Amino acid sequence: MRVPLYDLKSQNGPLKAQILAAVERVITHQRFVMGEEIGAFESEMADYCGAEHAIAVSSGTDALLLALMANDVRPGDEIITSAFTFFATAGVIHRLGAKPVFVDIDPDTFNLAPRRLEEAITPKSKGVIPVHMYGRCAPMPEILEIAERHRLFVVEDAAQAVGARMSLGVAGAMADVGCLSFYPTKNLSALGDAGMVLAKNDALAERMRKLRIHGSPDNSEYDEVGGNFRMDTMQAAVLSIKLKRLEEWNAKRRQNARKYAERFEVGGVISERFRPPSYSDEGHVFHQYVVRAPERDALQEHLLRNGVGCAVYYSSPLHLHPCFDGYQQGDFSESETAAAQVLSLPVYPELPDEDLDFVADTVIRFFA
Repeated sequence: MRVPLYDLKSQNGPLKAQILAAVERVITHQRFVMGEEIGAFESEMADYCGAEHAIAVSSGTDALLLALMANDVRPGDEIITSAFTFFATAGVIHRLGAKPVFVDIDPDTFNLAPRRLEEAITPKSKGVIPVHMYGRCAPMPEILEIAERHRLFVVEDAAQAVGARMSLGVAGAMADVGCLSFYPTKNLSALGDAGMVLAKNDALAERMRKLRIHGSPDNSEYDEVGGNFRMDTMQAAVLSIKLKRLEEWNAKRRQNARKYAERFEVGGVISERFRPPSYSDEGHVFHQYVVRAPERDALQEHLLRNGVGCAVYYSSPLHLHPCFDGYQQGDFSESETAAAQVLSLPVYPELPDEDLDFVADTVIRFFA
């Protein structure tokens, strides 16, 4: 048996007729850029997330870049973020000439640790980017309280957590600005690159709408320089179809996570050698099902050899990448340990029960 880490065909296949019809409508009206489907999808996402504004953009990375540009991030500014996340979170800070200031994570959730956040604040600090890692919301009440006391803006990186929730709200709609990604493997996935910025403030949202089209809403007068951050109309048309299924898909991911936990508990493998994630957080949408194992590389080799798709997200914490100066091994021990131990197992919504059982059995055999 072979079980892939992702199976895009199993999700897109049943929707093929609806997707093709939506694409045909766009081909018919020929508004490939900023067609009416963009506004419709923005309204749907704003309603779904409980956000005042939703601005459709070209990718999750561009969503982050646009959010920082709109918050006037300049060379010399410091933006605090997690040392353990995808490269784009820090890359956009660096692109604007600002300095990414890294902090360590909570080892149980992989999210930014609030007590580490406060320790990292300096007179140059301008904002903070908490990341909702693997589909679990970061501790936003604590982060927002610290940010408010120190007059820092907050941009949520919710690229991995569309649809995730906590008591404060929906991922991406709890802070000043939130950023989503619709990359093809995300919980809500486009047929290519696409992203979104959520915002509360009217003026900030209007500025981001202008900045996403080079700095002018009508290509007539430019009072500042933006970029080409527009979402393609076809992607919006497809995403509108898929949004109607998102709650169902996220519920299935949580169900799969619960089944894994039950199998691993019965199999007697939960220990210091193998730690699955908790599924008790009902707001967790399990973009990734990430286990921890000190023998991670051997476990991964065993799984791949037996036909189980798996991957490491992420194999190196950001502070150890050569492009970010001023850090060294040992600076953020929890992030470094996580990078050496994490492994993602298949958890996509269409995962058949027999495939999930095969994955669990293969893991259990490794530790037998």
